[in-house]
Amino acid sequence: MSLKFPDYKGLNLPNVAECILNYWQEKDIFSKSISSREGGKPYVFFEGPPSANGLPGVHHVLARTIKDIFPRYKTMKGYQVKRKAGWDTHGLPIELGVEKELGITKEDIGTKISIEDYNAACRKAVMRYTDIWNDLTEKMGYWVNMDDPYVTYQPKYMESVWWLLKQIYDKSLLYKGYTIQPYSPKAGTGLSSHELNQPGTYQDVTDTTIVAQFKTVADSLPNFLSQDTPVYFLAWTTTPWTLPSNTALTVGPKIDYVLVNSFNQYTFEPISVVLAKSLVTKQFSGKYYEVDHNEELDFSSIDKKIPYQIVKSFKGKDLVGIRYEQLLDYVLPHDHPENAFRVISGDFVTTEDGTGIVHTAPTFGADDALVAKQAEPEVPPMLVKDENGNLVPLVDLQGKFRSEVTEFAGRFVKNEYYEEGQAPEKSVDVEIAIKLKTENKAFKVEKYKHSYPNCWRTDKPILYYPLDSWFIKVTDIKDRMHDLNNTINWKPKSTGEGRFGNWLANANDWNLSRSRYWGIPLPIWRTEDGKEEKCIGSVKELKVEMKKSIDSGLMATDIFADFEVENMSDDNYAKIDLHKNIVDQIVLVSDSGKPMHRESDLIDVWFDSGSMPYAQWHYPFENKVLIEKGQSFPADFIAEGVDQTRGWFYTLHAIGTMVFDSVAYKNVVSNGLVLDKNGIKMSKRLGNAVDPFETLSNYGADATRWYMISNANPWDNLKFDLEGVEEVKRKFFGTLYNTYSFFTLYANLDGFSYKEDDIKWEERPEIDRWILSELNTLIEKVDTFYEDYEPTKAARVISDFTQDYLSNWYVRLCRRRFWKGEYEQDKISAYQTLYTCMLNIAKLSAPIAPFFMEQLYLDLNSVTQKESFESVHLSNFPLCNNSQVDKNLERKMENAQEITSLVLSLRAKEKIKVRQPLQKIMIPVSNETQRSEIQAVSDLIKSEVNIKEIQVLEDASDILIKQIKPNFKVLGPRFGRHMKAVSQAINNFGSADIKKFEQNQAFDIEINGEIITLQLSDVEITSKDIEGWLVATSGPLTVALDITITEDLKEEGTARELVNRIQNLRKDSGLELTDRIVVSLLSNKHIVNAVNSNIDYIKTETLSDEVCILNDLDKGIDVEFDEINTKLFIEKI
Repeated sequence: MSLKFPDYKGLNLPNVAECILNYWQEKDIFSKSISSREGGKPYVFFEGPPSANGLPGVHHVLARTIKDIFPRYKTMKGYQVKRKAGWDTHGLPIELGVEKELGITKEDIGTKISIEDYNAACRKAVMRYTDIWNDLTEKMGYWVNMDDPYVTYQPKYMESVWWLLKQIYDKSLLYKGYTIQPYSPKAGTGLSSHELNQPGTYQDVTDTTIVAQFKTVADSLPNFLSQDTPVYFLAWTTTPWTLPSNTALTVGPKIDYVLVNSFNQYTFEPISVVLAKSLVTKQFSGKYYEVDHNEELDFSSIDKKIPYQIVKSFKGKDLVGIRYEQLLDYVLPHDHPENAFRVISGDFVTTEDGTGIVHTAPTFGADDALVAKQAEPEVPPMLVKDENGNLVPLVDLQGKFRSEVTEFAGRFVKNEYYEEGQAPEKSVDVEIAIKLKTENKAFKVEKYKHSYPNCWRTDKPILYYPLDSWFIKVTDIKDRMHDLNNTINWKPKSTGEGRFGNWLANANDWNLSRSRYWGIPLPIWRTEDGKEEKCIGSVKELKVEMKKSIDSGLMATDIFADFEVENMSDDNYAKIDLHKNIVDQIVLVSDSGKPMHRESDLIDVWFDSGSMPYAQWHYPFENKVLIEKGQSFPADFIAEGVDQTRGWFYTLHAIGTMVFDSVAYKNVVSNGLVLDKNGIKMSKRLGNAVDPFETLSNYGADATRWYMISNANPWDNLKFDLEGVEEVKRKFFGTLYNTYSFFTLYANLDGFSYKEDDIKWEERPEIDRWILSELNTLIEKVDTFYEDYEPTKAARVISDFTQDYLSNWYVRLCRRRFWKGEYEQDKISAYQTLYTCMLNIAKLSAPIAPFFMEQLYLDLNSVTQKESFESVHLSNFPLCNNSQVDKNLERKMENAQEITSLVLSLRAKEKIKVRQPLQKIMIPVSNETQRSEIQAVSDLIKSEVNIKEIQVLEDASDILIKQIKPNFKVLGPRFGRHMKAVSQAINNFGSADIKKFEQNQAFDIEINGEIITLQLSDVEITSKDIEGWLVATSGPLTVALDITITEDLKEEGTARELVNRIQNLRKDSGLELTDRIVVSLLSNKHIVNAVNSNIDYIKTETLSDEVCILNDLDKGIDVEFDEINTKLFIEKI
């Protein structure tokens, strides 16, 4: 136990954090925060796993602050909060990074480098930056168990994932399908729809687009289109590289189409084209003009304008079955080419843009594939046989044209796929456009800006590509997912109902397959004909199946022979590896005796992270009680970026619904982006990224965390500005530090240690009862805000209380109580009250600012030993003592503060210093309650604003003339067409009307026979200044200040200025608080009377035994203010 409260030479938040971090480690405080709550109700928190192959940014400080606040708060509320860290170790982020390091592409894996060596490189790379992540975690004060994290590449974790997949498989929710899917050539894998909807994946691009002319086969035309000249269909595409794969044109059966005669703008040849009637003016714009008669269709290549004539109209259904010539005849579809190149019908066709005729390439579009399949006979996709006899598209998996597309063979279909500096000047799209122009097959070529999806990891365009994949039938459970989502508390609610809810309502089946190497293998073994398959859900099950395979002669040995079933030790599981390079060696036997090989795909890495509630505990093989008894599932709270509505939030929810028919989390905070101070996304490229370590080192974790939380709601985007962090450090932490320093200065002098009994509530001065009432009101508010996951509101009310109530009001008004008088009840009450406020601020603020509040708590408790806890984070969260809440007293003090604020604003307006006394203020009141409340705090107000007298007026209409005018901004939306009449009525109000309006806070008027109730917000009420007075108004409160300064008042003001200068000189001279002095002043005509008239006041305030006015003074300091120019010297007695 210390005898004195520690004092400091200044506020150094980084140093505080370093000292407290050492203290936590020395005392093992984090572990004790869990063990000390043994037996308490569990509060379940899930840590969304970061990938440790990348460095953390300042946005991770925000995310982890949000995640840290509520477990700390709940621990203080008595809950036991276990917090397991985790690492996301699979997937594209790791693989692409390793490929870049090794200088290889996906195609080199298995040839230039073995899968085994490649996976070993991934395993090594994935944990590269764990030390840096752990360092940030510690320095920012994020409490999470990093000593025992879950790691998604460990066998126990992977086994649990297999078990989950087996449950989904057994419910017939897992199936294999050949479909058109988003595919990333640069990543070499298909993508799921939720990956395709990550923020930033859709980007505005400008592409070359073509309106192509498809020449009809004359003998297939119906009579109404038969003519001597060729007829063309016009079809628009934003992806010209798909035109070699065109096998159909799709029209809307109910859409009106027309035949138009004109000329091709590139070849000048006459053409007859078919397109939607409503899109004629759009396609024939610019250089085209319409004519009514055939004779007017006169055109030559030198003409600047091209005529066109609409010849006839017909419905889309009348066009179905017409055949056309292949646009780019490189190769025919392998299957049923006779059914290709014809017009089919589709309800998805619109006339919003293009031509109303859709270029249909079933190989590269889901809608295209569906409509082609539904056609009778079915339209074949453009597939050709490769060297192995497999049917493949004209574009390979790298995004290059195959050899069949002769002149473009080996070319990437998008220039973005080339390595930097290697892309040709003209893209494939541009060269196809040029080719079609010269062949009279392009009606229009132009640049077009549109939104196109990019791969979320490579930031390169995706293709829609036909792939064999395994899917989860999300469509079968999406209604249940939607229902369960309605029970989740989303912060903000709009994200849960809108962004996430809408996503669930329109969810597609989940593409689970990834054709990669480093990840969790899909645990499904199949026969070559695909008729028999087995899904494996555990290592035990796999060993059983391997034994059958060995017995049938398909395998020689059990590759997991050393593994002991039912032995759950880490050493036992270290004997196995479930990655692709190992399990692909396993050949199982089907029930009919056929060999079964594992499906080559890995699973979507998002399934890995969505499995963490169960896999982190190796469920169901261990820790069953944690999941099945609700001790660790579902989560009470999770938090991540809003982008996770398409990622982790989604996969958690989907797996929880499918396997457990349960929500995976009850409360979720989706935090926004951290932008730079100008609202621009941070990036190294732009040079506006903020180094989190540098920020913590310069400003401390507490100021950084408090700024982030108090500046904006977690779910809003934060404009991060280091000047804002500095301001928080100065205003909030600086104020609290100064308050503590003030307390320790006098508490140590008086030997205060809180050894006395608490001064009874009713015996405390009113100012003490007021601040304690406000404190208990604050406790109730903060508790409610934390409980509602509103940390910003909590931080703001704590900050307001600390600065406005505790420091600027209570401490300022009570300074004299601390440094004057004997150590008796009044002073003890002041010490106890200020101590109680600071101790509770430390507790209320600890979840947000864990280091500084720990130091404050330990420093306060070091002397008093009022609490036995080793840490504020092990203490109990404050409880509101309703018996100490006095709303009348709070209202009275609020009046005093508001009146003070109005008077000080008037002084500032007139540039009259507060040290200059003024005679009086007048305050009109509307009722006896208001009068008594103001009179009760009149001495306080007089002291604060330095006036001699307060005059409370019941009827001030003759003195204070009030004016009223309409508030048009409010009236307009409220009253619309009646606003003019309402405004006129308001302008006719007299003084009595205004007074009644202010008293009742509302006023009824009649407009056109209808009674309308006006609110104070509908008007603006002001007061006219009167001669010699200044008037200010705030709501119903009006104050008039007498600004006449008499000679006596002026002399008193001079005396107060002198006292201020003497006090400053005492401080600068290093005198003790109790030292007595002699004051010498150089004579000046303005100060003689001021000093003589106020000599007792000056002596008392400055602890002076004598104040001498000398005609000659050659030592001391120069003092200048107002008209005064003198010298001042003090000497200790």
